[in-house]
Amino acid sequence: MLRGEDGGGLDTAEDKARTEGEGKESLEKTKIGEEGMPEEMKEEPRERAIRQPKQTQETQKERLFTPTEGRSFRGDITQKGYEKKRSKLIGAYFPQTPGTDPSMDRRTPVTPSSRYHRRRSSGSRDERYRSDVHTEAVQAALAKHKERKMAVPMPSKRRSLVVQTSMDAYTPPDTSSGSEGEGQGDEDEGRDDEEEEGGGGGGTSSSQEGSISMEHWISRAIHGTSSTTTTASSSSSSTRSGGSGAAGGRLADVLAQQVHISTQHHLRHHHHHHRHKTENYSAPPDVTGYTNNTDGIQVERTPAAGTGTGTPRPSPRYGNAELMETGDGVPVSSRVSAKIQQLVNTLKRPKRPPLREFFVDDFEELLDVQQPDPNLPKAEGAQMVALRGEQLGVVTNWPPSLEAALQRWGTISPKAPCLSTMDTNGKPLYVLTYGKLWSRSVKVAFNLLYKLGTKQEPLVRPGDRVALVFPNNDPAAFMTAFYGCLLAEVVPVPIEVPLSRKDAGSQQIGFLLGSCGVTVALTSDVCHKGLPKSPTGEIPQFRGWPKVLWFVAESKHLSKPPRDWFPHIKDANQDTAYIEYKTCKDGSVLGVAVTRVSMLTHCQALTQTCSYSEAETVVNVLDFKKDVGLWHAVQTSVMNMMHVISIPYALMKVNPLSWIQKVCQYKAKVACVKSRDMHWALVAHRDQRDINLSSLRMLLLADGSNPWSISSCDAFLNVFQTKGLKPEVICPCASSPEALTVAIRRPLEDGSSPPGRGVLSMQGLSHGVIRIDSEEKLSVLTLQDVGSVMPGATMCAVKPEGVPQLCKTDEIGELCVCTVATGTSYYGLAGMTKNTFEVFPVSTSGSPITEFPFTRTGLLGFIGPAGLIFVAGKMDGLMVVGGRRHNADDIVATALAVEPMKFVYRGRIAVFSITVLHDERIVVVAEQRPDSTEEDSFQWMSRVLQAIDGIHQVGVYCLALVPSNTLPKTPLGGIHLSETKQLFLEGALHPCNVLMCPHTCVTNLPKPRQKQPEIGPASVMVGNLVSGKRIAQASGRDLGQIEDNDQARKFLFLSEVLQWRAQTTPEHVLFTLLNSRGTVSSSLTCMQLHKRAEKIAALLAERGHLQDGDHVALVYPPGIDLIVAFYGCLYAGCVPITVRPPHPQNISTTLPTVKMIVEVSRSVCVMTTQLICKLLRSKEASAAVDVRTWPPVLDTDDLPKKKPPLLHKPSNPDTLAYLDFSVSTTGMLAGVQMSHTATSAFCRSIKLQGELYPSREVAICLDPYCGLGFVLWCLCSVYSGHRSILIPPSELELNPSLWLWSISQQKVRDTFCSYSVMELCTKGLGLQTDALKSRGLDLSRVRTCVVVAEERPRIALTQSFSKLFKDLGLHPRAVSTSFGCRVNLAVCLQPHRLGKLVDQGTSGPDPTTVFVDMRALRHDRVRLVERGSPHSLPLMESGKILPGVRIIIANPETKGPMGESHLGEIWVHSGHNSSGYFTVYGDETLQSDHFSSRLSFGDTQTIWARTGYLGFLRRTELTDASGERHDALYVVGALEEAMELRGMRYHPIDIETSVIRTHKSITECAVFTWTNLLVVVVELDGSEQEALDLVPLVTNVVLEEHYLIVGVVVVVDIGVIPINSRGEKQRMHLRDGFLADQLDPIYVAYNM
Repeated sequence: MLRGEDGGGLDTAEDKARTEGEGKESLEKTKIGEEGMPEEMKEEPRERAIRQPKQTQETQKERLFTPTEGRSFRGDITQKGYEKKRSKLIGAYFPQTPGTDPSMDRRTPVTPSSRYHRRRSSGSRDERYRSDVHTEAVQAALAKHKERKMAVPMPSKRRSLVVQTSMDAYTPPDTSSGSEGEGQGDEDEGRDDEEEEGGGGGGTSSSQEGSISMEHWISRAIHGTSSTTTTASSSSSSTRSGGSGAAGGRLADVLAQQVHISTQHHLRHHHHHHRHKTENYSAPPDVTGYTNNTDGIQVERTPAAGTGTGTPRPSPRYGNAELMETGDGVPVSSRVSAKIQQLVNTLKRPKRPPLREFFVDDFEELLDVQQPDPNLPKAEGAQMVALRGEQLGVVTNWPPSLEAALQRWGTISPKAPCLSTMDTNGKPLYVLTYGKLWSRSVKVAFNLLYKLGTKQEPLVRPGDRVALVFPNNDPAAFMTAFYGCLLAEVVPVPIEVPLSRKDAGSQQIGFLLGSCGVTVALTSDVCHKGLPKSPTGEIPQFRGWPKVLWFVAESKHLSKPPRDWFPHIKDANQDTAYIEYKTCKDGSVLGVAVTRVSMLTHCQALTQTCSYSEAETVVNVLDFKKDVGLWHAVQTSVMNMMHVISIPYALMKVNPLSWIQKVCQYKAKVACVKSRDMHWALVAHRDQRDINLSSLRMLLLADGSNPWSISSCDAFLNVFQTKGLKPEVICPCASSPEALTVAIRRPLEDGSSPPGRGVLSMQGLSHGVIRIDSEEKLSVLTLQDVGSVMPGATMCAVKPEGVPQLCKTDEIGELCVCTVATGTSYYGLAGMTKNTFEVFPVSTSGSPITEFPFTRTGLLGFIGPAGLIFVAGKMDGLMVVGGRRHNADDIVATALAVEPMKFVYRGRIAVFSITVLHDERIVVVAEQRPDSTEEDSFQWMSRVLQAIDGIHQVGVYCLALVPSNTLPKTPLGGIHLSETKQLFLEGALHPCNVLMCPHTCVTNLPKPRQKQPEIGPASVMVGNLVSGKRIAQASGRDLGQIEDNDQARKFLFLSEVLQWRAQTTPEHVLFTLLNSRGTVSSSLTCMQLHKRAEKIAALLAERGHLQDGDHVALVYPPGIDLIVAFYGCLYAGCVPITVRPPHPQNISTTLPTVKMIVEVSRSVCVMTTQLICKLLRSKEASAAVDVRTWPPVLDTDDLPKKKPPLLHKPSNPDTLAYLDFSVSTTGMLAGVQMSHTATSAFCRSIKLQGELYPSREVAICLDPYCGLGFVLWCLCSVYSGHRSILIPPSELELNPSLWLWSISQQKVRDTFCSYSVMELCTKGLGLQTDALKSRGLDLSRVRTCVVVAEERPRIALTQSFSKLFKDLGLHPRAVSTSFGCRVNLAVCLQPHRLGKLVDQGTSGPDPTTVFVDMRALRHDRVRLVERGSPHSLPLMESGKILPGVRIIIANPETKGPMGESHLGEIWVHSGHNSSGYFTVYGDETLQSDHFSSRLSFGDTQTIWARTGYLGFLRRTELTDASGERHDALYVVGALEEAMELRGMRYHPIDIETSVIRTHKSITECAVFTWTNLLVVVVELDGSEQEALDLVPLVTNVVLEEHYLIVGVVVVVDIGVIPINSRGEKQRMHLRDGFLADQLDPIYVAYNM
């Protein structure tokens, strides 16, 4: 069946005639003025040619938008900008209550019966047209989808991105296809049968602004669909009671419908499923097609239309509310989660090809390879036989060459007209006679040879190539230049006029010119004036072009040749006559060289086939510079002295009928057109009364090989047969740049045998076989023949891939021809030439069928009965998806047929494939009309997906809409396909709407992993081996064996160490605080610290009346006061908790956290500075929290003068020293308890590892509130006695170089920082290194720079930091990382002692970097690979294990020890482990699990703390100074952040790294999962227009590198992804913000 313009379906002539009879105004008229000709006039006619009769079309339209759930016929999926339309539609039906906006409530309470009656009374116009509606395939395909309906969550766009519509930034999830249309007369079919069949949730109301509480929807969904029919009134009333409109109602109903539909879907497909089973499915609807038109688009309601409605549908039973719950079973109240839920439901439907089970070897994830299905159609015919054309007759008076012909006519009949050109009004501009053509060509030839360059050094010699650059409206100038070149024996290379310096594809044209060695470009006067000029008036060099001399080849600029000079005219020989350019699929431009003898033979063959005779008149609309236009209107016409009437494209734009008028006016015998010219003539033809086409004996259709040209032919014939057009006149031809004319249907005399037609099954075609279609009426392709083989040629079809083997008779292959009349080579490309122009087809036995070479035509087709040739597509448009072949043109045709010309701007659609995950994926890009709204676009997209799925059975991977006129154009105005594809892949297409459907298309993902049972207690443990692998365990140096003169060890408590230091070294400076200018703002000696701490203790006893062991919150900015307050608490016997003060500019978000920590830690008082004290009592603060519930706040700025009576000494070293509170990356606030013993052990461990003693100085740029940062800032100096230079990280925001300057000026050797500090320096100082160097910044003394972190080392950041500051003397080995977590604040710390560079200190080993296989890692296996191998992930060790720390890797589930090659949880045993969580509730199980776990087998005695991080250990070959082997710990990621997807473990950071790499505008990325969907949030640094470019790129890269399908892509502004103080992303906060709709995203795309 043919897919016609509005939708496909076979149009037979009678069908048409009937339609004609019905409505005499036979074709819809389009105002060409506004609409303009489609751009496509210039290139391929992308439109399907038929317009239907007016009434029929309206009926179609009604049907096309069947309002199913009470939606009007303007369909949509988005609901944006609906206020106006809404109020218009329903204003009349609502009693206007004061204060209500009519647009807020849209439902008329209509009972089903009244609605039914009203529908009927609308006049059953449909009855009248039952017979003659074309049951066109596309609509039928769409109708088929009515059972498998799909709810697509609409993307959310920020308002600034929605150009045409005004709407809130958030569209409630909405899935319908249309607004309400209750009051309209045509409230059409499908209504009643929806009622009869229980069309789930009959009255869905449309979405509006405002959201509605989710519970309300859920309850509605449940009560609304438990019965078979839901009356509209119940739905409307419940909506109204819901208050804010029907957003929710619509969704709930849709979900309800989904369930209902898919239950039926399952019953259809799996008869063996029992009912209850079906219900449990929460039934996924079809993912591939997805409007919400349950009753689809109504085509005839007869079984013939492919919609079997005979059986009643099972009624939906829907009692479980689980639909709207989150993964954890918690109901969610937000639109976002509703959309996601919708998406999840949509995706639950199984994919079309089920994944095959296969053996997974070596944990390699094999991609599912499509196994050939034995039931697929295979070619069964005999081997074809090559077909010979008739003899090329030699007519006596045929000229020996084209130049000879020109000379003959120019001298015998100089007055005979050769070419008439028209102006834009259709008036003849001038007539070129054969005499003029001859004399001017001679003039051009003379000037080319003798007037360029000098006599000694002519610029152009015979055989050289020159470019012909002529506009489309000047055929006469082109013709004289073309023949001038032939006469001068120069090779012309006709190309398009470059319009600007950066034309799409101009670079490739330039490459062609360069490779042809072109130095001269011939052009016309007007064209030369119009070329872009530089300010000096010179023509600039175009992008990619060689330097050319522009030569105006017009008579008045040329000098006359001498009387005695005549060009030398030879017989046609093997020299190249001209080069025609051809653009390939990938955008490269090749030059096809045609020899003089080929050119002449081709003209002879055309003359014989078309029966051309002298002085015939030909009307030509085609481009005369190449292809069919050049062959017929420039070459063959001169050979036969014909008169060509050339119609410029500009005239066709203004008056599409001009060519028909010229045929009448000149009584032309022949017209050369493309299907688009017929189509536009049809659309415009009503203006004409006196048209008579009886003079035409041949209407040559240049693109007759286009599968959809047939509909133009049929429609054209249908209308113009009454105007004298004879059916046998229409002659489609097939051609290609390489093979020239492949075939032409001959103009038949006395209408003998009718032309051939083939109705082929698309399914068969996609497998490369020819099947005449019988059952499946939807997906068929109707082809017309393009005549028989050309005279003097032999033709065969060979397999498209591999060896050129002859096809079987029922197989589609590439057509090849063997004849003199073809191109001979791709100029300058010997290899490609051999593959194309020298093909020797072989038979099944493998022997060549002839000794003569064949030329590949680039056309796919077959030779049918009676030797007729059928073309089914082009090799260039071939896309092989999942082993099946699809033709891009067919898909374009289907897309256009969905809603032709109403939505797509001038029919401009590009279809191409991109390779993602080892298969081609189809991408459809269309320009949308400037006035189209968001809802139009989603309506259209949903239909296109359905139609392509229905007709081609293939999923579209990405559908993108761009604003009109934005796709790159070819010089003739068509779409430049390769450039479009390039822009798409680079993320530079800037679409305004994108819909990705990876869930539907990607069926070759590796099989989800089934977890194998891990080694259990039963496995054999021999010594340190578990199942033959070494157990992964390691430890730092043993504290007991270290001999050092550590005086502080004598004391159990830090407070005692401080008192001892105050006595022994009172003047020794312990702390120096720097301000943002780098100057010392304050410092503390041992004595000063001791004295001030005593005063604080006195203050606590006196004003706070605190008991021993009370908790005190210290809310201080980073500085000295914090340290003093801490020791004051220890002196008073209180337990300090350090808390980050609220941010004065951001009180509302930061103060609640402070309040929370104060409450959770049960602090009885708060100590702080005067400034913060005021802040806590300010207006803003009271707005954020309840100020009255604060415990007493002590301001420590003025301390009492007296000392406390007695310093407290704790009774037991295991009592609590301080509490350490921090917010984890997952957003959990956790406080851990540090005992005095652990605190002292910790300080000792760091002292030994860092070799810290009183003479040392350490610079610290960290936040002093938790973890290792706090310990280094407050505790270590007091224990070890070294001087700490404190640099608050907040000061770096004012002065990014502060930290590095301080290190340089203070000559510091050891420094500690955080990743955020390092990033600030890398980004902020990247361009200033030279300036800093000249000012004397020197980092050569630094031997250790440790990044303090609780995450996998950020290897890229540390490396770029090292590289960047290498010039300032930073040693590359100086940078290392540490690792700590809640249960143990520092497990590893790697101070690299660069011993050889620096005196004293032992040299530690380098931090080692290993590369592991990311795929194995997902299976919790560690496999080392070489650097740079695919899927490799670099990991840096997290530092050297601290003294006294033991580590083992355990299985987080079974708690058994793991072998070395496994990824497992890091467990720690050490004296400085924290002693437990500080929780109000005291969750004992969690406590014992995290802090006192034991292995399930092996060493079951040792008590371990679980870090919650996954990692692995490696024995390195490196040794310490002490000669010990060094064990390296590699941290991979937090267990609670790891995502389990498809049975594999993914770490967010890996996916994020891939995503950040894909596009320059992505500055940051965070991923999380939500109900098994992967959500990717990217921060965009660029214009909002780029937001949609990121969606396909993000989806592609995650598929390629991680084998995961992204469910939702969220594009946000810079700074939206929350980062905690340690610079770690807080993905769970982000997730909560996203679900609660608080991110204000620029764009949210829900991938289908």
